[in-house]
Amino acid sequence: MTQIAPRPHPGVRTPLLREVYGRLLRGLRTRQGRTLAEVAARAGISVAYLSEVERGLKEPSSEVLEAVCVALGSSITGLVGAAHRELRDLAGDVPNGRRVLDLTSRAGSSIASPAEAPAPTGTLADTTRSVLLAA
Repeated sequence: MTQIAPRPHPGVRTPLLREVYGRLLRGLRTRQGRTLAEVAARAGISVAYLSEVERGLKEPSSEVLEAVCVALGSSITGLVGAAHRELRDLAGDVPNGRRVLDLTSRAGSSIASPAEAPAPTGTLADTTRSVLLAA
């Protein structure tokens, strides 16, 4: 049986990815003023399941995440990017120099980084900022 390695800092709890995804999705849905029932129907999943995903209780498949993102007028790329930024920013507060690999760095690339382009309002990029401010 495979064992999960102990956390290097027992007193510091990094949120699980499913919790971050759920928080971001719920934030986007509520800012849009949409109900669980509306988004769940559009995504083709049950209201109960969407609620559990938003609360970080379920580990949704990439297909479910994509369906919910599309139902919210966003994309899985936006969700993953917003989650990455949130976790990266949270890691800055972790003691002993723990680091998160920044996959968004475009040094030497001709592709503009997300930080260089203004994000439209009501996107998952906005969700990250509001979640971090609320924490």
